[in-house]
Amino acid sequence: AAATAGLHLAAIVGLPFADRGALYNVAAIAAEGRVLALIPKTFIPNYGEFYERRWFTPAFSGIRRVQISGTAADIPFGTSVLIRDSENSGVALAAEICEDLWAPAPPSSGHALAGATIIANLSASDEIIGKADYRRSLISVQSGRLAAAYIYADCGAGESSTDLVFAGHHIIAENSVLLNQSELFSPVMISADIDTERLAQERKRTGTFAAGIPDSPEQRYEELYITFRKAEKPLFRYIDPLPFVPSGQEELERRCEEVITLQAEGLMQRLRHTKVRNAVIGISGGLDSTLALLVTVRAFDRLSLDRGGIQAITMPAFGTTDRTYRNAHDLMHSLGVTPREISIRDAVLRHFEDIGHDPAIHDAVYENAQARERTQILMDIANSCAGLVIGTGDLSELALGWATYNGDHISMYGVNASIPKTLVRHLAAHCLRDPSVWAKRGDPEQFVQTLQDILDTPVSPELLPPEEDSISQKTEEIIGPYELHDFFLYYTVRWGFGPKKILCLAEQAFSAGTSRAVPRSREEIIRWMKLFYRRFFSQQFKRSCLPDGPKVGSVTLSPRGDWRMPSDADSALWISELETLENPGDV
Repeated sequence: AAATAGLHLAAIVGLPFADRGALYNVAAIAAEGRVLALIPKTFIPNYGEFYERRWFTPAFSGIRRVQISGTAADIPFGTSVLIRDSENSGVALAAEICEDLWAPAPPSSGHALAGATIIANLSASDEIIGKADYRRSLISVQSGRLAAAYIYADCGAGESSTDLVFAGHHIIAENSVLLNQSELFSPVMISADIDTERLAQERKRTGTFAAGIPDSPEQRYEELYITFRKAEKPLFRYIDPLPFVPSGQEELERRCEEVITLQAEGLMQRLRHTKVRNAVIGISGGLDSTLALLVTVRAFDRLSLDRGGIQAITMPAFGTTDRTYRNAHDLMHSLGVTPREISIRDAVLRHFEDIGHDPAIHDAVYENAQARERTQILMDIANSCAGLVIGTGDLSELALGWATYNGDHISMYGVNASIPKTLVRHLAAHCLRDPSVWAKRGDPEQFVQTLQDILDTPVSPELLPPEEDSISQKTEEIIGPYELHDFFLYYTVRWGFGPKKILCLAEQAFSAGTSRAVPRSREEIIRWMKLFYRRFFSQQFKRSCLPDGPKVGSVTLSPRGDWRMPSDADSALWISELETLENPGDV
């Protein structure tokens, strides 16, 4: 206890403690130079190699006051104790011991309902084959159930006895995510940053957590206050610049297969319900329409429907380049769907004439008229063949409102509606693994070459005339990198963080040392974050009337599901906070 004086930390030490003729297995919490509380172990094992009942008494209900030699004050002694941060940071620490976690009703469940965001466990868990995996899963799952951080310190070298070996398996988990762990039989200390705001947001998001909070007097906790050390930059914690994309290749491939299957299953149910055997989809030669077509092909195959029922239509106009035009045709032929080409140039020019618009003026009218003409064609063809128009727009475009209202914004079923742009590329690339499955009627080699070229093509709506047959309208040069926008989207929608927190995380995620994304400067991050907030708030009206589409991840903007936002919501508070952070010393 004396060693903690002047330090913003709490130390938790295991020891035996005698009181009223009984011996307890206790976790003593010390901070600011004093012993704050003694937490007795609740569940005393007496099976297998454990014979603790020979010595220890289980914890009692309520809290006693005890004294320790050399201390001036009575000390709370009992399981219902919380150590809170005096600066109201959301830190609330509670403790349990070893077997408590393995019991059917761990004390940590009550601690979390009482407000604990961090659970500490002092453990003497001997090592046997397979136990480490179970221990790791148990701790991760408990942290997820409680929306809490779980710190587990295990006995290691020097603790071995006649028949037992201890491996020192230390673990830190947060809301089911393993932040850090030690190697077995490696005498090291581990550390991690715990995001208590993230935990608080998760608890508020799930109303069932608050529903279980007890309010009876015997279940109330004694609360003590100290000052904890706050994380400093750079964080120990790894901040992934691509939160929607798994980092390991094996996990990425598994995730991609699962996502494509979810998309296809959603479309299959809609086809079953409507008894429709035809689908209509616009193919631009770009990534989004390519993924939508691949998902549609998967759905038709799983339903044993003829791929000829998929009418894939390319509709060249003023911005179409030879590259995307060729890729659109090659993709359709290699997949064995029914290909069609309908040029919209003359129809749009006639429309300009009807409304009195000069086609030399390349404004919103010029661009959006093309998108709306394409949607009209798709809808009418779907009516003629009793088919469904398959939407191609993705989650990132919906977040930014990068879609033409009543144009590509509309479909009969949007299979990409909850797929972020940073994941779209990986989903399409995943289909290169087994080209023969996709190119059943065509040439697998052509399929591979075409899909690879589509993956290498810059993202563009191709609504403005090309320059020397090259794409002139590159989306990320206009609205910013999708890597940044997906990062902002994830932390805004999934975790409810404000600009200050997101900027801090983004600076670390997109630092010079990152290997998963292009490094970004603070100025660049702020510039595109401002645009993100302005567009995200102002474009809600497009999301308020979205077509149906399958939810595949924890972030979705469907007005019928997770997302509720008034169309007149104002971004002023977010922009104002961001503008105060342009000085590097402000985060």
